[in-house]
Amino acid sequence: MTFETERRALQRVVAVAGLVPVLGGLYGVLFGQTGLSGGAFDVSTDSHFRYLSGLLLGIGLLFWSTIPGLETKTSLFRFLTMVVVLGGLARLLGLWLTGVPSLTMLAALGMELVVTPLLCLWQIRVANRAGTPIL
Repeated sequence: MTFETERRALQRVVAVAGLVPVLGGLYGVLFGQTGLSGGAFDVSTDSHFRYLSGLLLGIGLLFWSTIPGLETKTSLFRFLTMVVVLGGLARLLGLWLTGVPSLTMLAALGMELVVTPLLCLWQIRVANRAGTPIL
């Protein structure tokens, strides 16, 4: 696979994978706590949920911002990956402390602890192939 083919493939995958935090974050911002469950509603919990959803939306938009010139954005890509993995580890702790969440939350956990780190490694590979200094 040529460098250009691999770079374009990674750009496409990041664009598609970025849909998860962008759409998930936007959904949480717009529908709040009741968007996940029609159960009990707490205004403070809803406020916190919408805030965290806004952060998730921002993370997705920042991942999308790396698509042009992806091979030169290693520092930002690594930072975003670290944030996502830390969130995934917090979710994993919650699984251990409170039990197994919904299939949607388990899929998010897979994105956070498997897919995102693999994309980061791929981005580093593309940057190395481009001869871009890794900082």
